[in-house]
Amino acid sequence: MKGMRSRSRSRAKAGIAVLILSPLWRATGLRPVQTVRRAAQAALAACETVGTPDLSVALSNDAELRELNRIWRGKDRPTNVLAFPSGAVAAGGRSPLGDIILAFETVALEAERGRVAVSDHLSHLVVHGVLHLLGYDHEKPADARRMEGLEVRVLAGLGIPDPYAAPRPLRRLGKR
Repeated sequence: MKGMRSRSRSRAKAGIAVLILSPLWRATGLRPVQTVRRAAQAALAACETVGTPDLSVALSNDAELRELNRIWRGKDRPTNVLAFPSGAVAAGGRSPLGDIILAFETVALEAERGRVAVSDHLSHLVVHGVLHLLGYDHEKPADARRMEGLEVRVLAGLGIPDPYAAPRPLRRLGKR
């Protein structure tokens, strides 16, 4: 994992905007901005990216994610994380990746059910969202194994245990 750190230092830092849209994220003492930036930087460092990536992460709530999930995915229920790739072309060395949005209530409930720290689960979901922005997917079993393996490797570099390992693995992401 040392290679991940050295690679991230050798190039310009990604532009990661973190927007706190729900006060629930601040009420927990999570340090959500630092957690999000650290997880996003680790995911970007683990992948080959062109240029200097820019992305935004919005920390919202179940009501917002339910609405977005209904509009964009046709699923009228809240979800933990959504990723919206920008589809834009890199300009001036900057590479706009897209936006990630997370729902506090769902993230906290999943962390509780999985018996993991909310900050660890938040980190996992940010890594998951960044990988989606970079083109990773989990629709096919082989793609899911590849994406989950990369998630586990990035999280290990952050000192976070494998979220898919026994004794009580979290439900596979995206299978709600």
